Formats: sequence, structure tokens, C-alpha cells
Amino acid sequence: MIWPALGLSLLVTVVATLLIAAIGLPLSLLLARARFRGRVVVETLVLLPLVLPPSVVGFYLLIALGRGSPLVEWLGINLLFTWQGAALASAVVGLPLMVQSARAAIAEVDPSVENAARTLGATELRVLWRVTLPLARRGILAGLLLGAARAISEFGATLMVAGSIPGRTQTMPLAIYDAVQNRQYDLANQMVLIMTALAFLCLWLVRQAEYSRRFSSASFLPFMPVRRSHD
Repeated sequence: MIWPALGLSLLVTVVATLLIAAIGLPLSLLLARARFRGRVVVETLVLLPLVLPPSVVGFYLLIALGRGSPLVEWLGINLLFTWQGAALASAVVGLPLMVQSARAAIAEVDPSVENAARTLGATELRVLWRVTLPLARRGILAGLLLGAARAISEFGATLMVAGSIPGRTQTMPLAIYDAVQNRQYDLANQMVLIMTALAFLCLWLVRQAEYSRRFSSASFLPFMPVRRSHD
């Protein structure tokens, strides 16, 4: 019971983390740099899963993925009661943590460094890739790790969307719940220790990223000439 649930949890977390990165990074850039009407509304909607009960998030996902939704009716894709649906639910609840951390990191990048790159002929895409993202990488990585930690521990929304089918959709948090319900406390203890270790590892990596030494901004400008003074 432990290993199938653990393997499925890791698979769901990897897919959810990829979704979080693919959606969260553009959103973070948009919210950190763009000024547009409704920006506060967009940011509030992105962060909403942080404060909503997981069952409410799961209910919204049921409506979005269930019968009558464009995903089912137009594309014929049914994610309900599948591990892919569990991954999507996990990504939704983990996304706000990624966006919150990455947005703050991108907003803190010194504009003068980016402007220096532009004056040397760098395109906006090159400035983003060679200056902005490298300087903000620790905040982005910390947000991604926090999102992954939230994804691997997701329970409520996953239960609503994917159910708890052993070997198919039953992740570790769901397996722990079933073990307690069946009074299999020794089994539950083992799974709880594994989940605690994984959560500790994710948070330790986040703290390491925050405390690690920052490189100078010049090291991220390989296209800038380095002038050496001669005595």
C-alpha cells in the first residue's frame, strides 16, 4: 500500500510541478512588471486557493472538468478520477506559492542592471533570459519548491477531483486517511514519517536557496565587455 501510493504521489508531484512552472513563471512576470486594469483582480484570483477550503477548490475543478465543460464536450478529455486530474488539482493549490515568491523576486531585480544590458544592444528576450531570471532565480526556485511541497501534500481538492482509488488515484495523503479509517495505525505511522521527511526536505531546500550566497549581477551579463584597469 505504501509504495504504490508513494510512487503515484511522486508522479503527481512531478507533473504538478511542471504545470506550476509553466503557468506560474509567466504569471509572475506579468504581475511583477506589467501595469494593466484588473491587475489586482488577477493577482487575487491566483492567490485565492491559498485561503479557500480545499473542498471548495475541488468543487470548482469538478465543474471545470466535469460533464458539460468545454474540456469534455469540445476536446473529449475527461480528467475526473484519473491521476492526471490529481496532478491538475495539486498544481492549482501549489500555484499561488510559486507566484507569490517568484513575483517578489522578479520585482526586486535592479532595473539599472537590465537597462545596462539594453544599452549594450540586448533584446528584451535576452535581457529576460540572461539578466532578470538569473538574478531572480533563488526566489523562483524557492517558490517552485514550495509549490511542489504543497502539491505532494494535497488532500481535499485531489479527493474531490480524482477520488481515492488504490493503485490509480490514491496518493500518500489519501492512503494515510484510509489507513487511519481502517485502524491500520502502524501503516499510517510509516506513511506519515515518509511524508514528513519529504516535506522537511522541500523546506530545507527552500531555506538553502534563500541563504545561499548571491552572485554579483555582473556575472549574469556575459555579453557585457569586462574592462580591466592597467596600472
